[in-house]
Formats: sequence, C-alpha cells, structure tokens
Amino acid sequence: MNSPDVNLNLNVRGLPLSATLFINELSNKLKREGRPIYKLGLGQSPFPVPQPVVDELITNAYQKDYLPVLGLYSLREAVVDYYRRSQNLEYSSENILVGPGSKELMFIIQLVYYGDLIIPTPSWVSYAPQAHIVGRHVYWLSTKKENRWLLTSEELDRHCRQDPTRPRLLILNYPNNPTGMSYSREELKDLAQVAEKYKVLILSDEIYGELNFNGNHTSIAKYYPEGTIISSGLSKWCGAGGWRLGTFIFPENLKWLLEGMSAVASETFTSTSAPIQYAGVRAFKGGMKIERYLCQSRRVLKSLADSVYQRLYYAGADVSKPDCAFYMFPDFSKYKDSFRKKGVTNSREFCEKLLNETGVAILPGSAFGRPENEFTTRIAYVDFDGSRALAAAEQIPFEQEIDERFLEYYCERVLKAVDLLCEFAAN
Repeated sequence: MNSPDVNLNLNVRGLPLSATLFINELSNKLKREGRPIYKLGLGQSPFPVPQPVVDELITNAYQKDYLPVLGLYSLREAVVDYYRRSQNLEYSSENILVGPGSKELMFIIQLVYYGDLIIPTPSWVSYAPQAHIVGRHVYWLSTKKENRWLLTSEELDRHCRQDPTRPRLLILNYPNNPTGMSYSREELKDLAQVAEKYKVLILSDEIYGELNFNGNHTSIAKYYPEGTIISSGLSKWCGAGGWRLGTFIFPENLKWLLEGMSAVASETFTSTSAPIQYAGVRAFKGGMKIERYLCQSRRVLKSLADSVYQRLYYAGADVSKPDCAFYMFPDFSKYKDSFRKKGVTNSREFCEKLLNETGVAILPGSAFGRPENEFTTRIAYVDFDGSRALAAAEQIPFEQEIDERFLEYYCERVLKAVDLLCEFAAN
C-alpha cells in the first residue's frame, strides 16, 4: 500500500489526549467492560442545566442562521448586564467575543498575542499544551501549599523584574482548577499592582466564579481593568459543559487584541451554535430560579467538600479545604516510602494503580504542571446525581446545614470513592 507518510506538525507530534478527557474515556471503557468505576477524574458539573435555560434552548432549536463572529447581540448585552450586576463592571457589547467554549478562545488568544505565557503551577491541564501547539514558550511560576497553591504578588514581581519590558500573558485561573482555591480581595489587589507595574496582560479565567461557596467571587478586573480579559462561559456554573459556549470580555483599550482574535475566529469556527447562544441569553440574565439553583448547588458542594476534606485529612493526606468549585488537591507524600515498596514512584503511577485496583479515577499532579516525583493528585468530587441532590436540598431550610446523612444518601459514590482512595493510600 502506497499511503502518505506520517508528516505531523512538530508541535503536535507526540502530544497526548488531554488528561481530563483521557481519564474520562478510559473510565467509560472500563465501565463498559463491567468494572465498577468511580469517576472523580473529569471536572464536569454534576448538576443539570437550569430548566429556564433548557426551555429557551428548546424554543430556539429552529434557529439556523450564521450569527455575527463576535456573537449574538442580545447575548453580548446580557453578558454586559451580568458583569454590571455581579461585579459592578462596565463593558461595551462591542468588546465581547463569544466562542464554542472558552477553551477555543484561550487557544486563539495564544495564537494572536505576541508575548511569553506565564502560568502558575498547578494549573488547568490545557493551558500549557495549547501553548506548545502554537509554539509559545511557557514560564511556570511556582506556588506553595503554604499559600494554598495560589500565586503571590512577590513571585510575579520576582519573575517580571528580570526583564521588565518583556510582553507577557498571565493566565490567572480562580476559583482554581485543580485546587478549589480562590484569591482574597487583598491578594487580587497586590497581583493587580504588580501586573500594572510591568504591563502584564492578564487572562482571568473565572469560569468557576459562581461556584464560590459564599457567593462572593471578585474579579481582578476591578483592580486592573485596563489589562484584564475575563474568560467565562456556561460549562461549570450552568452545568452546560457539552453545550460549548464561552465568553471573553475585553476593556476598550484592548480592542486591537479582540479584533485580531475575531479575524482568526472568522476563519476557523465562524460563529458559535445559534440555538446555544439564544439559550445563553437566558442564562446570563439570571433571575430568581437561576439564583436559587446556584444557591443550592453551592450548599451541596460546600458540604460535600467539607466531608471529603475530613476524610482525606484524617487519612494523612496533606490537603487544604477548598472554598470554591468541586476540586481538591491532596498530597500523599506521607506514604511515599510505602508507595515505592509497591513500585509506585510518582503521582501518575499512583493514579494508574489506584484505578486498576479500586476503580477510583483521579488525576496526577503532574498533569497540572507539578513535578513528576510528587504525589499530588486532583479529585473532582462530582460522581453523583446532581438533579436528585438539588431536589432534596430544596426540602432543607437554608439556615440548616446539609448533613452527613444527606451526603451518604445522595453523594454516596463520591464518599465511597474517597474512602477507597484513603484505604489504598494507607495500606
């Protein structure tokens, strides 16, 4: 057979499937083989899309026309209104770009912007591979467990002052994936001050903002509006990961970057799915039903986070209690000597052995930019029926805590998986 030779772009050659998608597909394969699998790998919201948003999608299923590259005007207006209500920030609808997921927009900004990419570690699994694909150099900024794995202004300043005028793009993800941590207002102010000093462009990935357990997420754009692009979408707070709708919000002075990204968008994805954009209008408009949905989601996640944290802490894991989203980032280094006796020398091998022996799927810290020889891992505590949990939470008064008995009934798979993980680590 005289078939074409393998001639892959060197930036793509050897690039593996995204770690989160790989663990999800492997978990599904093992389930089809009849194995009991606990899916704590893929960070997908366990909750349903709010019914008013679903109804809007059904109503607009007939919409078939190509929409503007920037996005549906009424959607962009709804996004502007959302940031005015939630953050007291003022934007123009002409400075918003809608894409088929924020992931696609993140790839395009790295393609369009000329400058170094700065990523705090640990970070979401796709930032660095996207940079590799487009040939962008990545500078990892270290964080420490003592600082809740968050970037400090001192660390950012230390990096920037080595070459003060160099163009840089900092991706700041908070609430954070993989740690479930977020920044205080003072921490954001300090970071903003350093970024402004060195003219660092910040891409603030706030996709989990509405899943701050206390409902008080603050954008760094409040303190550095002229240098911040806010990234968000529907996948996490609205439970609509598979719908693929993301948004970038630009200040007026960065319109040149928006125009460059729009040009690339026009030659690649053209525009985001029309019915999804019409449904997105309803999501960003909010209202009582959506606010109640968010309040109940936060209640369930906070109580579940507390329970998972307690189990990991008493099992000897070095772990910080999260204040947002549905992630935890425990370190099992306490057991490294016993792991090595089993032939396990790093977090990747630990997670592979855990999945094969217990059916619990989690991700290694190395997938998030941590050193290979660490025993850090990410747990996505999402393997439960979010619809049932929300309906049951509605029956419990707001002033009353969601207790362990509730979690053992409605989130039983998560607790069972964490118990198996703790038992595996300790033995």
